[in-house]
Amino acid sequence: MAENKVRILKGFRDVLPGEMLAREDLIRKIKAVYESYGFSPLATPAIEPIELVMGSGEEANKQIYTFTDREGYEVGLIYELTASLARVIAENRDLPTPFKRYQIQPVWRFDKPDPGRYREFIQFDIDIVGSKSMLADAEIICTMHEALKVLEMEPFVIRYSSRKILNALIDFAGLPPEMGHPVFRTLDKLDKQGIEAVLLELGPGRVDQSGDKIEGLKLGDEAIARIERFLKIEQDDRSMALKSLRELFGDLPSAAEGITELDEVSRYLEVMRVPDSRARIDVSIARGLDYYTGPVYEAILLDESAGRIGSVMGGGRYDNTVGKYSGEQIPATGASIGVDRLLAAMIQMGKAQTKPSTSDVIITVMDRNRIAEYIGIAREIRNAGYNAELYVGNAKQIKKQLKYADRQEIPVAVIAGSDEFERGEVSIKDLRKIKEEDVDISDRQEWVEVKVGQVTIPRKELLATIKKMLGR
Repeated sequence: MAENKVRILKGFRDVLPGEMLAREDLIRKIKAVYESYGFSPLATPAIEPIELVMGSGEEANKQIYTFTDREGYEVGLIYELTASLARVIAENRDLPTPFKRYQIQPVWRFDKPDPGRYREFIQFDIDIVGSKSMLADAEIICTMHEALKVLEMEPFVIRYSSRKILNALIDFAGLPPEMGHPVFRTLDKLDKQGIEAVLLELGPGRVDQSGDKIEGLKLGDEAIARIERFLKIEQDDRSMALKSLRELFGDLPSAAEGITELDEVSRYLEVMRVPDSRARIDVSIARGLDYYTGPVYEAILLDESAGRIGSVMGGGRYDNTVGKYSGEQIPATGASIGVDRLLAAMIQMGKAQTKPSTSDVIITVMDRNRIAEYIGIAREIRNAGYNAELYVGNAKQIKKQLKYADRQEIPVAVIAGSDEFERGEVSIKDLRKIKEEDVDISDRQEWVEVKVGQVTIPRKELLATIKKMLGR
């Protein structure tokens, strides 16, 4: 038969059982946190009208999959979930507010594929729509904090600031408003490039490590000096950061509202018992320049074993987005988790298991004339709350059946042949111990003789023994 030449598309991937199970476990834990705060699930279509999906900004629009469907409608695959949420709010005016929702769905971006970066990925959003209060922003930060704690991702930090603070910086530096975005994009490189490189890019430009010339913004010396003062303010803790901002900006009217909002968020976080070490003000954050209007935040992993994963959660307040579809001003704030990015970090840090099977126990088949009895054993184990897999493959040898169980990382095997059934007994083997001691099992007789991890017990003690072996 000729080989099928069909291959997966560039930028896409298959997610095999081990990673899929780890992903589902991650999502399950975060969902539990979000639901404990009163958030409810929402689902929206993968395809939306072109005018909806193309509303994410000029750069985003270049990455959106668009096409004409068979009815002649111009449509696109969703780039992110916020625009669809805004449409839902606009079309369902009777929804209670504040509307607290979480959403877990794939999104698509025609982006340049890189290691760990794909054109289809899972996005996990949490949003509060209909509240102007900074309490909503503090609660989003708090739930991010709780989710990372549940996943045992320490050490981490959630950095937050305000778009209004950045806008005030432009006034403080004496720059025209149109210089805001170029300056903010340069400041966003601070973590990766360092302050000296950022200051050069604000001025004459610089040559990077590859020898390429990076054009500078050609700002004046006074403007650069003022921006440098801003970047170097003391912000060791939330109180210090707020004090530094007040001293720097003085009576600058454009800064007052942003500082007040950060102060309010900080006071709520204090009451919510989110420590400074886990959530701190960082004035250099410049994300979502096309849509965020107030507080912005992102979570960074600090464990070196995570590598340069960067931000794994991020979001902010977007008070002008929902109104584009509803015709009225509706405040909103929220955050998104890059599930695949976070999972990759967890795997690198050894905090996610990629076990390829859901089974706790495998029931091997030694005598095919007793299939009904093996089925009964499997049913009994499942009824006791354990995942039990009856071996349905073609291998007759115990070695091959146990090799299959080993590859699937199934911890416990139940083995019984005609002799055991006649005596009312069953043998149970802890396959983890066999693996630890590197025991080679070639046939049934050798299996009987090898005692590592093995017990032979009366049939009625089956469940109690399995419970003891599995430790639950």
